[in-house]
Amino acid sequence: MVLLLLGQWDRPCCLPVALGPSPSCSTSPLLPFVLPSPLAPSLPFNPTQPLLSLLLQAMAAKMFLLVLLQTIIQYPQMVGDRLDEDTRLHMELRAELLDREMTRLLQELEQSNLERSVRAWGALLWAALQQGDFWALAVVLGLLLWLWLVCRRRSHEPDNNGQEEEEDREDHEDANEEEEELTFENALRWVLVHLIKWPVQDLKRGCKDTTVLMENFTFVFGLLLSDSSYPVPQRAIGVGSAFEGWSPREEDVVYSVLVPLTPPPGHTFHLEMDTSGYIPGRNFFIRVEPVCTCPREQQDDNVLCSLHHPEEEQRRNEEPNFLNTLCTGSYLDVEKTARWFYQLVRAAWPALPQSHSWQLVLLPSSRCCKFKLTRGRQSLTVELLFGVQVGNSDIYVSSQHTEALFTPSTVWPETYAVAEMKFFRHIANQAPRDSWHLKCLQLLACALVGIGFSTYMMKTIVMHLLNTIPVSRWHKRQVLQRLGDTMEYLRGSLEEKRLDHFVVGNRTFPQEILLPTDVKTAEPPNLFHRLAQDPAAHTQAMREYQELWGRIQRIVLYGR
Repeated sequence: MVLLLLGQWDRPCCLPVALGPSPSCSTSPLLPFVLPSPLAPSLPFNPTQPLLSLLLQAMAAKMFLLVLLQTIIQYPQMVGDRLDEDTRLHMELRAELLDREMTRLLQELEQSNLERSVRAWGALLWAALQQGDFWALAVVLGLLLWLWLVCRRRSHEPDNNGQEEEEDREDHEDANEEEEELTFENALRWVLVHLIKWPVQDLKRGCKDTTVLMENFTFVFGLLLSDSSYPVPQRAIGVGSAFEGWSPREEDVVYSVLVPLTPPPGHTFHLEMDTSGYIPGRNFFIRVEPVCTCPREQQDDNVLCSLHHPEEEQRRNEEPNFLNTLCTGSYLDVEKTARWFYQLVRAAWPALPQSHSWQLVLLPSSRCCKFKLTRGRQSLTVELLFGVQVGNSDIYVSSQHTEALFTPSTVWPETYAVAEMKFFRHIANQAPRDSWHLKCLQLLACALVGIGFSTYMMKTIVMHLLNTIPVSRWHKRQVLQRLGDTMEYLRGSLEEKRLDHFVVGNRTFPQEILLPTDVKTAEPPNLFHRLAQDPAAHTQAMREYQELWGRIQRIVLYGR
């Protein structure tokens, strides 16, 4: 029997060096080790010996995996005394994750080797009978008899004892699982809090400084334009990620504000929807119309109304005014209005108290007014958008950019930034103080660097989930589930090639946020419309989804 077993060690034996579902040499990367034996040349080759080798290889692979698992689990404990607390907790988290993966793989290994083991025992018995080896046959039969006696003894034990042992075993396993889950959650919580590099810039402080700055600007704008025929800028509204409470990357924090414009006396704004379909989304033209400013009781010649006094209208057209400065034809021009705002900011800045401690640098932009303020190491980038309110709602047409390569300067896209900002404020009023819905969105946005999905797409998905999943279930303990929900929503949208806009066509929007009737009932724009038209873009998006999911897993595991 000994010679029979030793005779196989002159053949290559495959030991696994990489994790895989099976120890088979054909399905997982293996490293061959040749273990020579001095007794091998003297033994004749037996055709039944490959079956014995299969059993020995399976046993060796199982032992190797168990030793590897024990080494991985114990490694952080062996070096923990020489490392700081942060590193130790991080290594414990990784060991826990690897332990869970190894347990799953070992279960698959044992299940896959069950039939092989049965065949191997049969091969041993058949080999013994073929060689006439009495002692080998006796050993095999003895082992089988012992196994049969053990099973028979257990089957004859009282049922209540077996039930009690089973209950004790289940209670012990449940306790171990609860302890493992608690350890895993503690380690995960530590990684999310301490390892992930969240933006250290105080967004609340930046929003407050921006709000105070724009209030001062608005006051000075009113003084400069009090006796002019130009639009009057109203109080700015903070919009965008910073005012929603999150930011994708610290170096890209931009404080966006929307400045509503009201027409000057004698004029009104009339919105006309663009029906050409060349630019995705809902887009409008702002037509400037003159209105009568005469008293209704009588038309006095001393009141210079442009409708009833054509000579006054001609005189005004010969001087710089609203129509010939900010309009193209009868429509308000975005680029001309942006240049006008740059002049206003430059003229008003010396009168602001911030000018004594901050340095202003105007940044180039064709559809907005963008500038940067610096004071020592502190900096503040402000993007000043402008637009016109749609009725008395929280929807505006603004100067923001569109997805089109070229956007005419008279096109004003409809913006939902104010409504979305108020939605996040609505969620914040309902959420507990330790809710992680914003950090979940921020983590997703951080992983998008170099990937084709925009932050607005991920923000749209998170808003959809916030509208369906109770905000109480966005605690940091459930962050893995929420990240999984987000990625599952993204995968389903990619398969359907459709991601509906969150505001347009959403009849479940909070009632306190005012939406026009046509916005509520309109067909929601498809943010994945390009994927539906371009199969190559859809294939690329599916690959980028896999890459994004891998990045998120690495961030959770390693904090970067």
